[in-house]
Amino acid sequence: MKTVPLFHRYIGIDYSGAATPDASLKGIRVYMADRLSLPVEVQPPPSPRKYWTRIGLAEWLAVRLGEDVPTIVGIDHGFSFPLRYFEVHRLVPDWPAFLDDFQKHWPTDDANTYVDFIRDGSRGEGEARSGSARWRRITEERAGAKSVFHFDVPGSVAKSTHAGLPWLRYLRERLGDRIHFWPFDGWQIPAGKSALVEIYPSLWSRDCPRDGRTPDQHDAYVSAAWLRQVDTDGSLGEFLKPDMMPGQYPVAQLEGWILGVK
Repeated sequence: MKTVPLFHRYIGIDYSGAATPDASLKGIRVYMADRLSLPVEVQPPPSPRKYWTRIGLAEWLAVRLGEDVPTIVGIDHGFSFPLRYFEVHRLVPDWPAFLDDFQKHWPTDDANTYVDFIRDGSRGEGEARSGSARWRRITEERAGAKSVFHFDVPGSVAKSTHAGLPWLRYLRERLGDRIHFWPFDGWQIPAGKSALVEIYPSLWSRDCPRDGRTPDQHDAYVSAAWLRQVDTDGSLGEFLKPDMMPGQYPVAQLEGWILGVK
């Protein structure tokens, strides 16, 4: 029996933690597809800024995900931290509480605030909520991905993760239970609900022709294309509950998971 797709719309986002929340960033790219059409690039709303800003993207996502169109959005930064972070800082194993605590210490959504301002101690209280590049989540170990604390190296997602987490909190506050943050709200995504997932474009980017796209554009494109493919061909369910030891599921649900990593 043919599986009915969960979603009508697929959005892939290549993120950037550079500069400030309202800076125009060439590294932020957005591609969107639907069940019948391949991804096309979405330009930011008209403004003096040429490219997307983090705050502009968050506001746009809040509108799109508030519509009555089941949509899955993939963003390429970490949605949470390794279990060791929770243990060292004696935090309750609760993802929404983690987002609140993180934003309090790393207010990277504040105006005129660079991630590096908090890293060097001139803003926030980042030192009280730091981590080690040796700490990795289960999903990162399985995917061969870098730690969310591995700054200043090629291919790092540390800066984009530290810049993006407060905007996940913003979306959760704006949309409430209208959106499913996977896997924190459960490994299965209810039919009719939109979802936000963490993705790792390197899983697919080499297998897809570039067709003139920049690396940032290509990562966003392949993310939207893969989400569309697995939903419409019925294989998405295989990725929503990856294989692991029973005791690892609660840890992975706190740490987050990269969709596409089995």
